[in-house]
Amino acid sequence: MEMVQIGPVAEELAARFALAGHRLYLVGGSVRDALLGRESGDLDFTTDARPDAVLALLAGWADAVWDTGIAFGTVGARKRGDTVEITTFRADAYDRVTRNPVVAFGDTIEDDLVRRDFTVNAMAVELTGAERRFVDPHGGLAALAAGVLDTPATPEESFADDPLRMLRAARFVSQLGLAPAPRVLTAMTAMAAELRRITRERVQVELSKLICGTHPRRAVELMVDTGLAEQVLPEVPAMRLAVDEHMQHKDVYTHSLVVMEQAIEREEPGSPDLVLRLAALLHDIGKPDTRRKEPDGRVSFHHHEVVGAKMVRRRLRELRYPKAVIDDVAQLVFLHLRFHGYGTGEWTDSAVRRYVADAGPLLDRLHKLVRSDCTTRNRRRAATLQRSYDSLENRIAELRKQEELDAIRPDLDGNAIMELLGVPPGPLVGKAYKHLLAVRMERGPLTREEAEAELRTWASENGVG
Repeated sequence: MEMVQIGPVAEELAARFALAGHRLYLVGGSVRDALLGRESGDLDFTTDARPDAVLALLAGWADAVWDTGIAFGTVGARKRGDTVEITTFRADAYDRVTRNPVVAFGDTIEDDLVRRDFTVNAMAVELTGAERRFVDPHGGLAALAAGVLDTPATPEESFADDPLRMLRAARFVSQLGLAPAPRVLTAMTAMAAELRRITRERVQVELSKLICGTHPRRAVELMVDTGLAEQVLPEVPAMRLAVDEHMQHKDVYTHSLVVMEQAIEREEPGSPDLVLRLAALLHDIGKPDTRRKEPDGRVSFHHHEVVGAKMVRRRLRELRYPKAVIDDVAQLVFLHLRFHGYGTGEWTDSAVRRYVADAGPLLDRLHKLVRSDCTTRNRRRAATLQRSYDSLENRIAELRKQEELDAIRPDLDGNAIMELLGVPPGPLVGKAYKHLLAVRMERGPLTREEAEAELRTWASENGVG
């Protein structure tokens, strides 16, 4: 099939399998991505050869071989920088309690393809025949051309076998811009609760890929509309109940989707930022719990950033995200409102220093999040907010030139504190250090003499020495 370009590694592999009398097919996402003209770092193959025979064929050819998936019929290898996975034809059955298949090897490519998740992933190209043969028993090519996501078997059968496929459907909406077929939507809506059978770790992997896709808003909307979000990120559909305090957005949910899209526009091209996108989507999840009607009739959400940061930590921990991701997303949510105290430049230099110090390495992301959080339709207000943030960024740049703002430390280190006060290492040194850091924030850099005088004054006031 000429529309699918086969590289030299695949050609060499096919020749080895053909010589041994076995059939080899390029399959699944590798075929789909080739048809879409998308680069794919990995090559997926299926074969009639059993795993032991695959290992024997790779010996002496591959640069590296691993068999961690051999219980499921999969052998991995690397050749000249290309990663390949070769899986024996499968004809699995599922117990439909867990998502674990009872592994059974199949005899035909057709048996193998019918058990795959979606028709766009159920296409194969035979590489070992007299000529390449395109195998597409479920209309995957037509579905790909039409932008439709459907299942080879009925969606009810497919999702009962592996409920994670429902979340994977949302991932393909995000990554490929496909639209689920009506029967897929119906099954997802009816079976969303089945996702509880899936480990949180596997759910998190799919969610992260979905958030980092090209169309994450479409995918999040699909999750909310089908009920999948209630199983994964229930705080997101909950935002539909809260009206934004400006009373100009349909709801906080819609506002949050727009903020995520605007944050994506501020990313480096081709470098999706999971932390920034999660923070943008979740920055207002504290609003439903803090919503209050004030005496003047307006709606307030006091301290929703504090509540939201705690909710983010709880949810991302439950989804088994790494601690670094949890800390960063929660801190961005916690800080996203801080700028609104800046006004037209009322902050002192001390307040600007604290903003930078509290953001730390997240400062660039915080800039993007805060700017993206402006979704007002009032152009004059939007322009005023952007000018105000321009002013803050300029203040930061000026202070950074003067003070090495990104590495603010007290003007005396721990050793100097111990020497001057004549005290050993211990909590007292930490208290003195913290005091000098606060002075540094408030007054900017001190000379050595000024810092020592400040420390002596503090020591005298606190009965030290």
